[in-house]
Amino acid sequence: MSAVTPLAALALALALLPLGLGIANLRLYRRPETEPPPGTAVSILIPARNEEATIAASVQAALASQGVTVEVVVLDDQSSDRTAEIVRALAAHPGNASRLRLETAPPLPPGWSGKQHACRTLAGLARHPLLLFQDADVRLAPDAARLACGALLAGPAGLVSGFPREETGTLAEALVIPLIHVLLLGYLPMGMMRRSPDPRFGAACGQLIAVRREAYEQAGGHAAIAASLHDGVTLPRAFRRAGLGTDLFDATGLARCRMYRGWREVWSGFSKNATEGMATPAALPVWTLLLFGGHVLPWLLLGWAALAPLPGVAVVLAALAAAAGLLFRLLLAIRFRQSLLGALLHPVGILVLLAIQWAALLRARRGRPAQWRGRAYPADPGGSAP
Repeated sequence: MSAVTPLAALALALALLPLGLGIANLRLYRRPETEPPPGTAVSILIPARNEEATIAASVQAALASQGVTVEVVVLDDQSSDRTAEIVRALAAHPGNASRLRLETAPPLPPGWSGKQHACRTLAGLARHPLLLFQDADVRLAPDAARLACGALLAGPAGLVSGFPREETGTLAEALVIPLIHVLLLGYLPMGMMRRSPDPRFGAACGQLIAVRREAYEQAGGHAAIAASLHDGVTLPRAFRRAGLGTDLFDATGLARCRMYRGWREVWSGFSKNATEGMATPAALPVWTLLLFGGHVLPWLLLGWAALAPLPGVAVVLAALAAAAGLLFRLLLAIRFRQSLLGALLHPVGILVLLAIQWAALLRARRGRPAQWRGRAYPADPGGSAP
């Protein structure tokens, strides 16, 4: 038997893994529908640093929340643009004075990343028992805060998080950003996540996280992940280490976000926290095998077959693997309203993602800091969750 045939069989196995797990996860990953009790009150907390392009829409959407009592607190984190001015003007509108506050972040202490310090400061300023942290480029639907609170109060979890609809406007965004759902649904067993308290199953979207205040304090809050740049991984793991549950819901219809704009922001944004996720010396070779082997190798084998004769069984296995990977990606694109062009170029997106991760790992090994929002952070942030 040709050596190519076992390689094609491996590619098929690696392609079927995320397809099978993804289909199972799609049955569990749902929009929340539970209503919170009457009188539920939530503090919507928005850290903002140089967000003049998005802050008005974000605040106005949060203020339009229905079905729960809300206060919106925006923390201006040393912005050099019009962020504070815009929020101040919104707070001066009739009806907003009692529901919208602008606060100013104190200087960033040593050992803290900007976002974690801002979120910890916001938690201390919040007046309500439920806290909803959202990024300044997230726009909530009117029912988002209500249903997020319902999801939080419906079960024992101390933290719940939803992935908004990730809007994309350029090819770079369409190639890479939807891969968040590929990784989440293709490789995280959600049934096991809900049954097991193991911190390794902790996952969240830092764009939209709801917590119970008492659980937040018990877990140490953002102080437990002070140096982290990847609260979507490290905060739920901190909750789980404290014996508190975490859960996920589909926020596609509840919130929208354009997280990055263009190639430069995509590369910088995914690079900044890569070493707290995939880009570690132990994890990245495994991820490379899973992603390259299951999503890129089948297409390389088919290209090889187009140029030189290969055993028929190898071609069939490679074709099945390519079809499985593409089917999974198209299913996600349809379900989560993602770019079809990005889905059809799925292997290219995987290659770009792996290039970002390997570049981030090499940067960290050389001791070069990550750069984000005008701040530099150590390559190995001390105190971040394992």
